[in-house]
Amino acid sequence: MIGVFDSGFGGLTILRDLQKVLPQYDFMYLGDNARAPYGSRSFETIYRYTLESVRALFARGCPLVILACNTASAKALRSIQQQVLPFEFPDRRVLGIVRPTAEEIGKYSKTGHIGIFATAGTVSSKSYVIEISHFFPKVKVTQHACPMWVPLVECGESGTEGAKFFVKKEVDALLAEDPEIDTVLLACTHYPLLEAEIRAALPPHVRLVFQGDIVAQKTVDYLKRHPEMDGRLTKGSKTQFLTSDTAKFFEKGAFLFGMHDISAESLTF
Repeated sequence: MIGVFDSGFGGLTILRDLQKVLPQYDFMYLGDNARAPYGSRSFETIYRYTLESVRALFARGCPLVILACNTASAKALRSIQQQVLPFEFPDRRVLGIVRPTAEEIGKYSKTGHIGIFATAGTVSSKSYVIEISHFFPKVKVTQHACPMWVPLVECGESGTEGAKFFVKKEVDALLAEDPEIDTVLLACTHYPLLEAEIRAALPPHVRLVFQGDIVAQKTVDYLKRHPEMDGRLTKGSKTQFLTSDTAKFFEKGAFLFGMHDISAESLTF
């Protein structure tokens, strides 16, 4: 199976897009819900939690794991790739979602001004600013943290007047920082569930970009370039769900992300 890891529920939006472009493949999703959110935790803690989750997916037979979590991708991926895989799991691979997104996002902007909505943890890491500068050094990136957006999604408030108010507030603040922005990236996997509110608040000429679309296509490209990995992946169109919280808690939360009638398994580290 292809392992998909997130600190909670947000990675389900990435999983959904992966399933669209790779419908024949098997997936195993792990949400570390009992220890979410990761954003406010130290680098050391995020690294430890992420590595424990990657090990759990490896132990379940996943040769390829995608960190569908911006915080984990920004703060743990490189260390795992450089310090763990070559010595303990030379035949396994772990991919993130920051770099693939950074490789593409600059192509969407005509003005060279990009806005990013993200959590406070992702913004403070400056991972997107750094990565985008590698591929598009002339692009101006303006980040903006949206602390209310994740709670709105997880409390089922999408579509309410309260959601509209808090979304418009942050959209207006971002565009006030740089009125030349013509492309906005949602750099948090929860934010697609506020798509209607975000589109309503953005001017018509501003393009809204979703990570899931980019990550899914990049995964397809990766498997084409690495047939040896593709050959190890099972293709039965099945998906398993794991959580570090209770199965009932995960199944209820996953419903908000469009995952209906699923059955989850609880695990402990």
